[in-house]
Amino acid sequence: MQKVSFLLSQMLSITMEEEEEQEPKLIHGSKAMRMHTPTPNPNPSQTIMRLASLAISFNVRLKSSHMPLHMQEHALRHTRSLFLLHHPPSPKPSNTLIARALKKEFDSKYGLAWHCVIGNSFGSFVSHTGGGFIYFSIDSLSVLLFKTEVHLVTQPPPT
Repeated sequence: MQKVSFLLSQMLSITMEEEEEQEPKLIHGSKAMRMHTPTPNPNPSQTIMRLASLAISFNVRLKSSHMPLHMQEHALRHTRSLFLLHHPPSPKPSNTLIARALKKEFDSKYGLAWHCVIGNSFGSFVSHTGGGFIYFSIDSLSVLLFKTEVHLVTQPPPT
């Protein structure tokens, strides 16, 4: 029994927040013991804190978003990685190359019809699918990434 509790204490962390949540049980012999496990999917506040921490470390200002948190994190991480690939002494990539790479990444990961605009100064007014919009700045550039729906046109419009 002491050996099991020592191993559990070494493998699992116990926090006050976890004590309030429903705890899983570990069956050992004929007795049920309570144990704390990290949740596989962090609660929303933990995810938001992780995203905020990421934004600070990447020098990002999230301006507007209508996108699941994991996709926001992917957008920030991938954009920063594109900037880091082209640090001096290599020449800075054009905004077009960064936009193309980010669009292609999201097309391949989340389906087609993503659009990306990157620049220092631009206006926009776009329609997007639900859960497919993020607008942020990274260093001195603004990034607008959004998804639209694509419908196949089978007949010409009536005249």
